[in-house]
Amino acid sequence: MKYAITYMNNMVFQHFGKCPEFLLVDIEDGKLVNKELLSSNGSGHGALVTLLKEANVDMLVCGGIGQGARDALAQNSISLISGASGNVDEIIEQLIKGTLKDDQSGMCNHHHDGTEHNCGEHKCSDH
Repeated sequence: MKYAITYMNNMVFQHFGKCPEFLLVDIEDGKLVNKELLSSNGSGHGALVTLLKEANVDMLVCGGIGQGARDALAQNSISLISGASGNVDEIIEQLIKGTLKDDQSGMCNHHHDGTEHNCGEHKCSDH
């Protein structure tokens, strides 16, 4: 399975729509078989979902994500684990073990007027 993890400085980046890079991870038969960085322009969820689809990603792992992005992922048959945080190496270990679960605290409430908005327990403007 091919995963894309929102990425910055070896940590899970917390705002999907502004994600500068994705760490692409291939896991087969409980083993990590490939790991590579995919640059993005962080230009919003529509362009990012297209980028992930073109990279043949099966599942996105991220921190905060809004409903529009969730819907776009579903329309493109990309599964989602949201609410992830911390070191990506630890996240990869959880993916290999099958213990990483979706956490609804990763749901963003956007105002779309350029002002601050909240993503679960954190503020996306803090990133």
